[in-house]
Amino acid sequence: MYKRILVPVDGSQSSAAALTEALKLAKEQGARVCLVHVYERVKHVVTEGVVDLTPSLRRQGEQLLAEALRQAHKAGVKATVALVAAGSRRISAVIVEQATAERADLIAMGTHGRRGFERLILGSVAEGVARRATVPVLLLPRR
Repeated sequence: MYKRILVPVDGSQSSAAALTEALKLAKEQGARVCLVHVYERVKHVVTEGVVDLTPSLRRQGEQLLAEALRQAHKAGVKATVALVAAGSRRISAVIVEQATAERADLIAMGTHGRRGFERLILGSVAEGVARRATVPVLLLPRR
């Protein structure tokens, strides 16, 4: 049924749950997974000036993808990785673009369950993906 499953990884518990489920599904279906981490450019103002945290966030993304790739290999599932800079785009839009580029037929991702004012103003990445995606989206809560 599924041949390519896109799995965004961010180091959260719900992301880990989504990866676990995606690997089970991929193994059962004979599918491969496309692991993606999207990072944003972040600068922090300190008394000495401005510190660019982006290189550190990129390295953290590389580590998250390497660990997810190890898990895929351990599960006997073929996997590819993509580390993508969001630039000025929303993370949810980048994930959907990556799913299209990878020709994914399913997106499996975690949800963080934002509530109240924060959700109203910022929105949820998972909700944004579900609204924009042209393929099914499997959302998994944190366990």
